[in-house]
Parts: sequence; structure tokens; C-alpha cells
Amino acid sequence: MAAPYEDRFWTSSDGLNLHYRNYPGPENSAKLPVLCMHGLTRNARDFGPLAEALSATRRVIVPEMRGRGQSDYAPDSDTYTPVTYVADVEKLLAEQGITRFVSIGTSMGGLMTMLMAAAQPGRMAAVVMNDIGPEVESAGLARISGYVGQGRSYPTWVHAARGLAEAHSAAFPDFDLDQWLELAKRTMVVSQNGRIVFDYDMAIAEPFAKPGNAAPPNLWLAFEALAGVPMLLVRGALSDLLSPDTLKQMAARNPAMTTVIVPRVGHAPTLDEPEVRTAIHALLGGVE
Repeated sequence: MAAPYEDRFWTSSDGLNLHYRNYPGPENSAKLPVLCMHGLTRNARDFGPLAEALSATRRVIVPEMRGRGQSDYAPDSDTYTPVTYVADVEKLLAEQGITRFVSIGTSMGGLMTMLMAAAQPGRMAAVVMNDIGPEVESAGLARISGYVGQGRSYPTWVHAARGLAEAHSAAFPDFDLDQWLELAKRTMVVSQNGRIVFDYDMAIAEPFAKPGNAAPPNLWLAFEALAGVPMLLVRGALSDLLSPDTLKQMAARNPAMTTVIVPRVGHAPTLDEPEVRTAIHALLGGVE
């Protein structure tokens, strides 16, 4: 069976070969495309099931940021910042002639969504923010700093799944082995020496540790560029990155925002949860 997407590439302004999955959608569809942007240590596989489902009615583009998946690793680790990732994605959108779209952003991808909205307000027809907001909790950032860039490897997929369970069971207390295996295959690859490793450049940890890089400052101003834009906010009930107070402030500043709280899940929901899928399809149902 043929894959529902095409592997494509574009070139960043500093010469990196960057990869994206292109889900073409129906031929001659007039519906606006969807841009899916992943989290810090993730890649295009994170959106596999969702992108395939959405491509039944419209085009879906899933870029892999520099240093992840099939995209080149950057020779200068200082370029591993949301501002640079946004510049990379903007170049892709310009090359594809995309001027209006729907944005779905998980964690770092949600930060990118806000930065892109602030730079050019009015071009996003709808937005899904997955477990992220203008204020990022320090406890969540500290937890991420504790594992990003560690470079662990595993002899088998079961070992990899159990390693993820050991590190992240607090966020997914109800996951069984099959779900941990699925998560492992989304986030890891088999290396040249046969060991299973995380599918990102360990050097992304270096700029993440510097102030202002993990979560750019003054994001409330960026969020306000989305005022009135139909928005779905997805929060894991156990999240340590997006607080209930920040969620309330977001809802107050954007009355067009609806919220789905995923029970017994931390950072971040997979977007494959039935209630989340229903809400995403409802949001996009109002977008031509």
C-alpha cells in the first residue's frame, strides 16, 4: 500500500536540506492547507495518524525542523531556536505559495505558531495549540532539560519502549507496552550500528539551556495576534508546562478559543485521543 504522503525537501537560508511530509489531499481541493509543527525532540512521524486523517479533505504539510528526522543537522547549534525554525518554515511556505492556512502546533510548534501570527497577523484561518501557551511553566522546562540531549540508546524496541516508560510514565500513567512501543517508533530510529537512538541532534540541548530560547519572552503579545481566530486549546490534565491559570487567561483574551482537557495525560497529548480528534474535525469543519 502506497504511503499517503510524499517525502519532500526544501533548503534553508543557511543551506541546510530540510525535510517535510506532503500529504496532497484530494485533487483540486479548494480547502486551506494545514501546517503541522512538532515539539522540541519530535519529528514528522508525530503527526502521522492525524495528518493522514486530515488529508482526506485538504492538503497537510508536516515539516521536520533542522536537527530532526531527515532534516540536516545544523553545524552551528546556536541556530536551534524557535526564531530560526520559524524562518525555515516561512521559506517553505513562500516557496509553496501558501499565504493562508491552518496551524497545528504541539509544544514548541505552538510557540512557533504564535511567533508566526505576530509577524503576519490574519493569515491563520484556525489554530490548534497542543499543551502550550504564552507562559511556560518552569517545572516543565526543568523536566525537559533533564532528558533532552542525553543520547541514550537501546538494543531492541522493547528496551526503548521501557526506557520511555521509565522516563515519562508520570505523563502517561495509563500507557501499556504497545503504546510505549508506538511512541518509541515515533521518536527513535535504528542507527548505523544497530542500536535504537533518538531521532534528533543531541546539540539541540545547548541553546535550550540558554535563557529566552526554550520559551521566547513577551509571548502574550504574540498570542494576542490570534485574537478572534478560531482556536482549539488541547491540554493534558497532568501537564506541567501549561497551567490552568494560563489557560484561563488565554480563553479570556481569545473568546474564539475552545478547550479540550485530556484526562490522565501530561505533556503532551498525542492528538490521537478520540475527544481531541472530534474537536479538531469540528474546528476544521468551519474552515474552507
